[in-house]
Amino acid sequence: MSHPGFRIAAAIAAALLAVAALALLPRAAATAPLACEAQSAGGQDPRPHCCYTNPRYAGTCEVDPAKDETCASILEYLNNPQSQGRSYCSSTSVRGGWKQVPCEPQMKQD
Repeated sequence: MSHPGFRIAAAIAAALLAVAALALLPRAAATAPLACEAQSAGGQDPRPHCCYTNPRYAGTCEVDPAKDETCASILEYLNNPQSQGRSYCSSTSVRGGWKQVPCEPQMKQD
């Protein structure tokens, strides 16, 4: 038989662990993938402009995702050694080692 005080202590410990786990959730959202918000000329399309780097690729690869794409799905494609058929990053064949980076602000031309 277990002591009633032990059951109460175990229930309190379980509740504290649950609260601690929930407290970490907002921090996870703060570490979400990087993306710069870029809107079309009409301001109708708030999809993020995605930027990636790779040590084997010169410069930064910039991609405007299609309606069915996200920055994460494009990154997954670029890092999949079996992927082919899309023209990201000037149709590069470099696979693996890609990282998403913040997009540099676009300079407005007068």
